[in-house]
Formats: sequence, structure tokens, C-alpha cells
Amino acid sequence: EWPETGRLALYLLGLRATCPLPEPGPQRSLVTWLKYYLEEDWAGSRQHGHPLTSYYQYSLGVLALCIHRKRVREEVIRRLMVAEQQSRFGHASGSATDTEAVVVLAFTCLERERLVGARLAVELRAAVRRARRRMVEAQGRDGFFGNVYSTPWAMQVFIATNMCRTQPAYGWAMAALLENLDAFTTAATMAQVLPALHGRSYLDIASMHCSKELNTLMPIGPKPPPEMPGNKMVRLVVECPELQCPQRRLYDQLVPTPAGASLLDMLRVATAQGPHNFTFDTQDTPQGPFLSSVLGLEARQQKRSYWQLLTAPSTSLQMGVADYRPCDGETLILRLSEW
Repeated sequence: EWPETGRLALYLLGLRATCPLPEPGPQRSLVTWLKYYLEEDWAGSRQHGHPLTSYYQYSLGVLALCIHRKRVREEVIRRLMVAEQQSRFGHASGSATDTEAVVVLAFTCLERERLVGARLAVELRAAVRRARRRMVEAQGRDGFFGNVYSTPWAMQVFIATNMCRTQPAYGWAMAALLENLDAFTTAATMAQVLPALHGRSYLDIASMHCSKELNTLMPIGPKPPPEMPGNKMVRLVVECPELQCPQRRLYDQLVPTPAGASLLDMLRVATAQGPHNFTFDTQDTPQGPFLSSVLGLEARQQKRSYWQLLTAPSTSLQMGVADYRPCDGETLILRLSEW
């Protein structure tokens, strides 16, 4: 069974932010489980030199423990420091700004909460400066750090390190973000962008005074997108590396889809379209449905594989299957890739 490092870390961050009642028993148990997951996450993959899950989940675990003011072994921290020094956070489809930003937030938290010794604190500050400099240098012409979804993470770095007022890149990113708020449609992505919009970071959770927090949360249901008349024709292509499959292109068909349909809706239409038997499966995640299987081929975390979503010829989609809405005449590619 694979460790649920990232999911449990996000849950503990959310739990702390909601100012739970002072009943330490269950919460202490979850923190203990997170410590266990961190060890399992790395110990089971020593031969590969990376966590079983990902550096993103691993650093989220360190951050969540720090927010709860729990110490972690120095070896755990140094694993992330080595990865930062050797630039291991990137993956096959591009940069990993979000991962690096979470690592920086974890480092900043550990130093701020004085959960590390003086010597290690100096090294952490140096790592934070290096990573922050890389983010500025890698900022795109569109103002984003990486992409629209990783930008709030990077902005939290500048907020947490008190650099947002003196760093022009931050203001540029904020302007770009304000023009693209409609991209944040899931609870997980909104939880990342809202702190940045209010000039806060996840590190502020650690210093919240819960007695002063008002219970102002009101549940609301998402409004369904307006129905659009007519249909659109989208070409659906499924590709697989030649080493894993007898042929690279496994599926190539036009799929007539309602005009306002999402990619997920289009895949459902494709399953009912004969005579070509198209199948797929999804897995629920905090970020929404995740494409886990296509034509019987599963994306396996053990093999660090996933189904990459692209628009032809080779542009990665920045939205998930439930959020992206294809255009008429567009070619969409589902490609089994490694990260």
C-alpha cells in the first residue's frame, strides 16, 4: 500500500486552519501517521533516490508537520535539501515550480518555528534564496511562475519571506493571476490561490489566534456552466510509448460532442461511440478526477507514469479532464508518459 503523504498533509493543514476544538487525541494520531508516511515514502524507494510518491507530496508532509510545530529528523530535511541542490524537482513535461515552492515554504517554516539547529537554519535560508532567485529568472512573459496553477504557490513564497513588496516579479504575477481567476474551479486550486490573493501564505496558519476567528464559512454549491446549443467535433488521439505498446497510436477518431462539454464529457461520449471500443477510468483526487486508465492501460505510480493531456501538436493542458473544454476542430492527445 502506497503512503498517502500528500492527502494527509493537506488534510492536517486544512484541519489546523479551521481552528478545531481542543481535542488532541485524534489530531495527534494523524500527525503520527504523517510522520510514519514520510518515512515509508522514502524508505521504500532508496534505490531510486526519490520518494515513492513525489517530492511535492513529501515536502507537503514536512510543511504540515512544521505547521503543527512537530520536529522531523534532520535526515528527512536533508533529503529535500539535496534534491533542491541537484535540481531534481523537474519532470518530463516541464518545470516543477509548485514543488519547489512547497519545499521553500517548508524550509521557511522550519527556520521560523525554530525546529532546526542554528547551522541547519543557515543552510535552509541559503536554499530559500537560491530557489526564490530561480523562480524570478524562470518567470514567463505571461507573468506566471511555471503556469497559472503553480503561480499561487510561488507567490506564497514571496509573501512568507517578506519579499512581495520589493520584488517586481510578484506584482507582475499578481496582475496575471487576477486576469485568470476563472481557472480556479476546484476546492484544491482555490485553497492555493485565496491565501495569495489576501497576501497570506500557508505559514500564517501556524500563528492563527483561533479565539479571534469568526465562523463565517457558508457552504455554497457550484453553479453549473450554461448549456450551449449545438455540437462540436473534436479529434481524440491516444498515444503510448513504443516500448510499452505494439504501436504508438492506439486510437484516432473524431468525437461529436455537445458544444459546452468538458473533456471528461467527451471521453464518455467516445465510450458509447462504435465500432471502436474506447474505454477509460478516473480516480477521484482533491484536485478533481484524475485520468488513471485509457484503453486498459493504467497509469502506475510505481512506474512514475501518468496520462498526459495535450492539445495538438504537443501543448500540455493546464486543466484537468473535468475542467478543460475542448474547442470545435481541436485535436486532443492522451499520452502515457513518465514523470
